[in-house]
Amino acid sequence: MKRELKTLMDGLTFGEGPRWYGNKFYFSDFYSHKVYSLDLEGNYEVIVEVPNQPSGLGWMPDGTMLIVSMKDRKLLSFKDDILKEEADLSEFAGFHCNDMVVDQSGNAYIGNFGFNTYAGEEVKPTNLILVKPGENPVIAADELLFPNGTIITSDDKTLIVGETYAARLTAFDKADDGSLTNRRIWADLKENAEEGLVPLPDGMCLDEEGAIWVASPSTAEVIRVHEGGMISERIPVETNAFACMLGGEDGKTLFICTSNGSGVDPDAALREKSGKIEIVKVDVPGAGRPYSNPIFI
Repeated sequence: MKRELKTLMDGLTFGEGPRWYGNKFYFSDFYSHKVYSLDLEGNYEVIVEVPNQPSGLGWMPDGTMLIVSMKDRKLLSFKDDILKEEADLSEFAGFHCNDMVVDQSGNAYIGNFGFNTYAGEEVKPTNLILVKPGENPVIAADELLFPNGTIITSDDKTLIVGETYAARLTAFDKADDGSLTNRRIWADLKENAEEGLVPLPDGMCLDEEGAIWVASPSTAEVIRVHEGGMISERIPVETNAFACMLGGEDGKTLFICTSNGSGVDPDAALREKSGKIEIVKVDVPGAGRPYSNPIFI
């Protein structure tokens, strides 16, 4: 079945961290340093500007927005027009911080590159960082290869993180205190290479059937992945797909952040503004976290 993509917003530098919350879509635009909200008619609002580049987004139980500040490796909060630092992540982050998922208790799990991709450094393992409300950051899991998109299942018992440079989704049991145990491979995407191209997981989201929609920039598509690695659907995009999120009134609108490239050259990204938010209708609504529309939970 071929699905029809529609452009909801264009002229962006590089969209990331897409979220559906409170009946609105939110995302970060890296090189304009802006966090946006966007409705299904294409009306947008700048929520806040983050000087050191916003990425992952989430919300505390009281509605306070959390924002990953990439380049200075910090977790920020934004409420009542005040942007403030909640945690310094630099002790545990090997390079820029990236995506984040926030659980129902306000615990934030934050990934990072682990090495300087822009300078051509060798791939190095790094940590998934946990910040509990009001506490200092700790390591939730180590030895991950570019921990990126992350989801938490609807029962709050399993966390799954995409390891971009390992081409796999890795699962952990999640305890009530936020700790992670029982590490295991949930899906090895290397087993699904087509014509020699291996899907590399970036941003991702969970649906009600337990499948995960994964943005794969290496293969210019979003893929619907099941435990064990089976891919039940592929939706190609014209450029590259870097993140995705289910939302909309019925939870069946898949929002996709697309762009020509990964933003290695910020000046080019600012000049070209090839970033878009594209949408497509799918069959199964969103579930778990970061899908966190209060209407559905």
